[in-house]
Parts: sequence; C-alpha cells; structure tokens
Amino acid sequence: MASKYNLGFISDEAIYEYVKETVLQYSTFIDLKKFNSNIIDPIKLTFDSKVYGKTINQVIEDECIRQLDKTNSNLLGYFHQNIFKIAGNDWNVPEQGFDIINNRRKIYVEMKTKHNTMNAASARDTYLSMLNKVSSDPKAKCMLVEVIAKHSQYIKWEGTFKGQQLSHPRIFRVSIDKFYEIAFGKKDAFMRLCKILPIILDDVVAETGKGSITNTVQRELNKLSINTFKSLYLLAFQSYEGFNKF
Repeated sequence: MASKYNLGFISDEAIYEYVKETVLQYSTFIDLKKFNSNIIDPIKLTFDSKVYGKTINQVIEDECIRQLDKTNSNLLGYFHQNIFKIAGNDWNVPEQGFDIINNRRKIYVEMKTKHNTMNAASARDTYLSMLNKVSSDPKAKCMLVEVIAKHSQYIKWEGTFKGQQLSHPRIFRVSIDKFYEIAFGKKDAFMRLCKILPIILDDVVAETGKGSITNTVQRELNKLSINTFKSLYLLAFQSYEGFNKF
C-alpha cells in the first residue's frame, strides 16, 4: 500500500478495502441502452441546448454525466452508512430496521445524506419509529444523522408533523461530525476521514485503473442517424405518428 492513513479509529487496511469496494461499484460506463433506460426527453434537451447556448452533443454529454452522478450519489449514501460495518466497537448495519445500531450503547440511527431529503410524511414516519423505540426501551437513544447538515449540531429533534407537535428527550438530530465523535470518541474523526480520503482514492484508482468514464452514447446515436438531433427524437418518438418523416 502506497500510504499510511493513520485515521486512529479504522485501520489502514480496512478503510482502503472499504473505499476500494465503493470505487469498484462506482458507475463509470454509460451506453445508449442505459442512457435511454427511462426514455430520454428530447424536448428537454432541445430547450437546454438553445437556452444554455450549447450544442446538442454538449447537452447529451451533460445528461450522461447527470445520470452517472445520480447513480453514484445513491451509492455514496450507502458509503456513509456501511462504513459502520467496519467501525468496530459494537457498531453494525442491520439489513432492516434502523440504518445503524449499537446494541451495547442502545443507540439507533437513521442516516440521511442531506438535511432536506425527507418530505413531511417521511420525517413523521421516521420520528414515530424512533418514538416507538425510545418508548419501549428506557435506555435507548435515537438519532437522525445528516451528512450534509445546515451546521454542526447535536440537538433534540422536535417539530410539528401534520399539525402534531412531537418531542422527546432521547431523540436527537445530529450532524455527521458529532456522530463520528460519539461513535469513535474523537472530536475531529470525520475531518480526519475527509482529509485522507483523496489519498486513499488515489491509491485505489492507481490499483484498479478505474479513473475515467466510458461513454458510447454519441457513437451509438450516430449509427441511428448522422443527424444527432434527429436520432434523439427517433429514440423517443419513432413509433409516434409522422415521425417516419421527421
């Protein structure tokens, strides 16, 4: 291994293998089938092209990157959760129920990537699930942990859900830096991971060779028609009336 990461709470070998596992799942390939898996909207791409002053090829490239980004954003949500599979100290990630639990310390966690990803109904359901847990176990603590919170915090989570005011002294809203402090006993644990992550990724990419995007969409569209604009519309509307003359 090229570097020593010295996180102090997860071993070099464990964090390297975990990052490697994530990189190997990272989506770096897109072809026409994948690009059009939900049927692409050529009218939206036409608007993007004209309003943003880009060529149709440029907006197709942008859409390819957007699709890859969406897939990878979902993957990274699991990255933040599943790192607790290798955290030790009685932390684990169950297959169902709470995202992260520590049975010895009676801590039960729901993790969200961003502070605004839950709608009102989802927030209420999550809160009620936590309320049920703390009501049935007098030693339990429940936490909504947010990777991208508005600010660093460890506060009581309370709010109004469908007109009902809910509050409990053992239900908390916690930013991920504070949760890492709770989990690992180091105030700067999350910062340490963020600081060393680029070096770990450099090592992983060097080993795996997975450091670029393979995109065959433009080439496959050109096989449908030498006119990319026409190819896009036929991709979505080829069975529609009149499009045999488009």
